[in-house]
Amino acid sequence: MAKKNYITLARKSALIQISELKKIKKVFNNSFTKAVELILNCKGKVIFAGIGKSGLIARKISATFSSVGIPSFFCDPVQALHGDMGQIEKRDILIIFSYSGNTSELTNMLKYANRYRIKIIGIASKPESNLLKASDVKLILPQVKESDMTGMVPTSSTSITLLLGDCLATTVMSAQKFSKEKFKVFHPGGNIGNSLLLAKDIMVTGNKMPTVDINKNFKEAVKIMDKKKLGIVVVLKNKFIRGLVTDGDLRRELKYRSNFQNLNKVMTEKPMSVNENMPASKALGIMNEKKITSLLVVADKDQNKKNKKLKGIIHIHFLLRNGIN
Repeated sequence: MAKKNYITLARKSALIQISELKKIKKVFNNSFTKAVELILNCKGKVIFAGIGKSGLIARKISATFSSVGIPSFFCDPVQALHGDMGQIEKRDILIIFSYSGNTSELTNMLKYANRYRIKIIGIASKPESNLLKASDVKLILPQVKESDMTGMVPTSSTSITLLLGDCLATTVMSAQKFSKEKFKVFHPGGNIGNSLLLAKDIMVTGNKMPTVDINKNFKEAVKIMDKKKLGIVVVLKNKFIRGLVTDGDLRRELKYRSNFQNLNKVMTEKPMSVNENMPASKALGIMNEKKITSLLVVADKDQNKKNKKLKGIIHIHFLLRNGIN
């Protein structure tokens, strides 16, 4: 096969799946609403199950639910036959994936759930399947055309199943008014966690900030800058920001002047500041654009005021150390 045909074949497969995924809107009905409400009102855990590729999808959706603060785990129906069924309690709900709905390994799990009146949300494509017959809420997947050349390999069917699971998760998130701040609590690590860091999360505060009163002399400013090791000192008057002195400013003064006592002559007035809730990645962008290594952080309410109180300082090293680049 000529290499140029690979792209054509891949594009054809993708277009088939894109077309078939549009059928998902058929699932958005009263049953979908009932499923969302059942999840929102669950007093226990949201437990996912499935076999084969449906099991892999169930694991992924379970992980998504957990990452947004909804207690959830995946229960392997086969392992459940050997004791894991004990993890499922009456206050829990089961969300079971099976495209055909007739997977034999699910039989005992369905019987157990029905016997103990554990609510089931069944997701399958055949209304008369064993899974949907046993389910309290039935989400019927549309029949779709698989995107491989034989029309038999699970491709479009797995994609639409995954899409439905994600739609359940995002709808529940919206109903709970889930925010970036909450997501950061459950996902503090990795690139996602880093992307959610705010200026206030990585700034230095309190005694770690190099600050000096405007009435102090040049020698005192040098002493504080050397002690705090951020390469700057913030000049304050009655706790309000009045200026900024950098180590570069100090070197120039030492080189060209012999008498320098007044900080007013050295400092940069109205130094750049950012609000405490600015994304850290945006703060880094400002530093790169302005070719500076530090930013002053102020409260949101002070950002547009003439007089601003210093809340913290961000140094470019803090950003890089936290994986923000």
